[in-house]
Amino acid sequence: MFHIALLAPEIPQNTGNIARTCMVTGCRLHLIEPLGFSVDDRQLKRAGLDYWHMLDWTVHPDWESYAALPGRRWLMSTRGRLRHTDADFRDGDHLVFGRETAGLPQALLDRYPDTAIRLPMRPAARSLNLSNAVAVTVYEAMRQNGFAGMNE
Repeated sequence: MFHIALLAPEIPQNTGNIARTCMVTGCRLHLIEPLGFSVDDRQLKRAGLDYWHMLDWTVHPDWESYAALPGRRWLMSTRGRLRHTDADFRDGDHLVFGRETAGLPQALLDRYPDTAIRLPMRPAARSLNLSNAVAVTVYEAMRQNGFAGMNE
């Protein structure tokens, strides 16, 4: 139903947890290079448990090759204008997340300012863990679409 894209993820355990979230929700995972780990990384596989064989996932060599795919993109950032609950998620949308230490590049946010969304947080907080941010956003998108294809 949804596409989850990670631009230059750095921490294998986060990506493994995100892979698990994608598998249980039916989302497709897109990993956009450069990656901060090998896709054969033991920690990556351990965090995803035994779900990797059931996961629909792709590694893209760069943003341009990923961006050529059809579908609307929502850019998740602490600098986003809209709250995640204000976005109108639709089947086939892409939810794009940046690297753990820096988020999405400002140039990308500048290119797509109307699709930059954020999770509400206390002002003193820097950010939420990447795998948690993905889970919160995916489940909001699923909620907006009636949890299609899922048991409730």
